[in-house]
Amino acid sequence: MPVSDPPPGIFARLGVPTIINASGPATRLGGGRADPEVAAAVAEAMGDCVAIDTLQERASEIIAEHTGAEAGLVTSGAAAALLLGAAACLTGLDPDRMGRLPHVAGRNRILIPRSHRNLYDHAIRTAGADLVEVGIADRFAGAGVRDTEGWELGAAIDERTAAIAYVAQPYSQPPLEQVIAEAHGRGVPVIVDAAGRLPPQANLRAFVAAGADLVCFSGGKAIGGPQGTGILCGRRRLVGAAALQLFDQDVLPELWRPPAWIAGEPPIAGAPHHGIGRPCKVGKEQIAGLLVALQRFAAIPDDERITGWRRIAERLAELLSGAPCEVRVNDGRDGVPTVEVRPERRSALEVIAALQRGDPAIYVNAGGVREGALRFNPTCLSDPEAAVIADRLRALL
Repeated sequence: MPVSDPPPGIFARLGVPTIINASGPATRLGGGRADPEVAAAVAEAMGDCVAIDTLQERASEIIAEHTGAEAGLVTSGAAAALLLGAAACLTGLDPDRMGRLPHVAGRNRILIPRSHRNLYDHAIRTAGADLVEVGIADRFAGAGVRDTEGWELGAAIDERTAAIAYVAQPYSQPPLEQVIAEAHGRGVPVIVDAAGRLPPQANLRAFVAAGADLVCFSGGKAIGGPQGTGILCGRRRLVGAAALQLFDQDVLPELWRPPAWIAGEPPIAGAPHHGIGRPCKVGKEQIAGLLVALQRFAAIPDDERITGWRRIAERLAELLSGAPCEVRVNDGRDGVPTVEVRPERRSALEVIAALQRGDPAIYVNAGGVREGALRFNPTCLSDPEAAVIADRLRALL
């Protein structure tokens, strides 16, 4: 009997070409590949109905178990976690303030070190916060070695300050511990944007352990959950305030009861209306997929995960041996190996553009293009795709 070809996949049936993603799990490229166990959880969850607040209560317990936080919430991405976290700091558990966002008086300022500004902080501004930059980053301007210091953030705190936002990177200044000390000494919470700070696995707990009040992670990158998921974890009252501004609140006041895992003292004055986080809806299938992925991520040691990526990176480098280019496998700051390729006869930009125009289109990290380098991230690659990349590069170079 002849062996029949496998049926076409969903994207072929929709008439959408697939790509080779050698850039990493970026949203614009569809993220990474889901483990079969995660994909099965998503499909299975779609077959039943469940009360979302009850499902999020269980999610809170699982997230707390793996992060050391008091509570957690599954969000529709890390940017949604930032928006909801900012909203929680602006309103607390006051349903009147929740209904007034993005326009609230009084405590509506969120401080941020100037060197931490990036376009993802648009999510914080969307909540209605007046984002206030503190300090000068001479080290990035090339004018000196200094950056914002902890005492400057402390000095900038006033009666209108609702929180301090901090973007966690290996090079971030001032140190998070200093920022937390200054903030907590004045009764102000700290929101940490740790969207891309996994791996290492230890970072699931590191920021909460340092004293951060809210921490935001991407669920669709290293964790391996659905691409449109994220995690907000931290203090119970703040996570609860975020949840109330996310949940569907179309319920008769007489029938509404604040979820037990959210309610605190003093009691909530009444049922909030739909909150500013309502456009950030997260479905049962996303929550189920993220929880399975988080449990898998926590169970797999970093070295096992990184060894698999390194094998693909080294295979790509080997396949490019002898080509007219310089090839090097680098260890990234986060432990993810990358393959850096510097063409000898064509510009890096030319090669990147040609790879994207091919069939299948190949997308690479263009962060080093001004230095003449293409960077290949193996986290979304298979062995056969590494061979396709090598063949295409040899033809172009």
